[in-house]
Amino acid sequence: MARSIRFCLRWALFMGIFMFAAGCDAPLGVADRPPASYQVDETRILLGSSLALGGHAGYLGTQTLHGALAYLHHVNERGGVHGRRIELIAYDDGYDPPRCVANTQKLIIEDRVFALFCYVGTPTTVKIVPLVEKARIPLVGMFTGAYALREPVNRYLFNVRASYYQETAAAVKHLVGDLGIRRIAVFYQYDAYGFDGLKGTELALRAYGLTPVARGSYIRGTLDVEEGLARIKESAAEAVVMIGTYEPCARFVREARADEFNPLFYNVSFVGADELARRLGPDGDGVIVSQVVPPPESVEMQALLPGVAEYVRCLARFFPEDKPNFVSLEGYINARVLVEGLERAGRDVDRESFIDAVETIRDWDIGIANTISFSPTDHQALEEVYFTRIEDESFHLISDWQVAGSANPPSVKRHSAEE
Repeated sequence: MARSIRFCLRWALFMGIFMFAAGCDAPLGVADRPPASYQVDETRILLGSSLALGGHAGYLGTQTLHGALAYLHHVNERGGVHGRRIELIAYDDGYDPPRCVANTQKLIIEDRVFALFCYVGTPTTVKIVPLVEKARIPLVGMFTGAYALREPVNRYLFNVRASYYQETAAAVKHLVGDLGIRRIAVFYQYDAYGFDGLKGTELALRAYGLTPVARGSYIRGTLDVEEGLARIKESAAEAVVMIGTYEPCARFVREARADEFNPLFYNVSFVGADELARRLGPDGDGVIVSQVVPPPESVEMQALLPGVAEYVRCLARFFPEDKPNFVSLEGYINARVLVEGLERAGRDVDRESFIDAVETIRDWDIGIANTISFSPTDHQALEEVYFTRIEDESFHLISDWQVAGSANPPSVKRHSAEE
């Protein structure tokens, strides 16, 4: 008997070491959980999130969380969903993939959450996909446009926003087609997020017979932009596609302008537009940022779109210290999708019936000008990409690209689209 116990202990130790050495993202025990071992009782539904609540991406995580909670608090004040309150456990991962994996393991195994919700970032989110699949737990609303989370369609992953491929394709179309810019460089974060945006840009440029004239990068969590900036400046780029977060991208633009290098700077939505503008100050004028939701600060947009106006009211009610911004509006929309799925699933909800319910959402109008749709073969709700330009530290929708381009004089002569 003792020999048998010792053998079992040695075997367990060996398997633990083997799994660790293999770099397995899904810890032992997750898949062994009974399917019903999660928190849905008579009074509440428990959700879990891992996202950056501090550090160099803390603004993104905090605002995503606040936007989502604004709507969840609103729903709870009105009695919840089918008589149940929605509660959310949020852990700080600091935009660090290993911490995100550990947090997710805890949420699934110890906290026994019903679903995962509002994760932030490509390098963190892609690492927990094996956990999601093993636990067969839905993950709704990720603040990332990564292609790997969209193709092939994963039954347990629900994207709300447009992808980075869509953002960069639309940007390149305007840069090349409307402005005649052909010398385009890419500045990117050296990880899964940056690689995804870089590939999307390369694919978009290829359609015009072009490739990036230079590629510069920085390491996630650092502000080491000088080498990448030097390489891009040397290329005489007319425009720079930027795939990064607000702090290093702001430093890149400030140092470029100080060095009298003034191409057209374009950032994808994950940069955290409002925080980018705040950090750039006067140096931000002319910087372009793509968005995947309408501009919520615009009084005209609030009057035109009832869904945006409702978001502004909820945010003021529950987080009065926050200004309306693109990031928290996205979190708010994520929460609306999640609640709609729970409503459609009914009182006897489980994870699989919830997934089936979300997949029935078709052309659902939430008052943001673009309807929301899912299906078993399409787990991305929105397709629209907006373009905004920073002027006096605020954002303005671009309606005329010729005006947007001419208002930001480049450091080199632009070419016509026919050249």
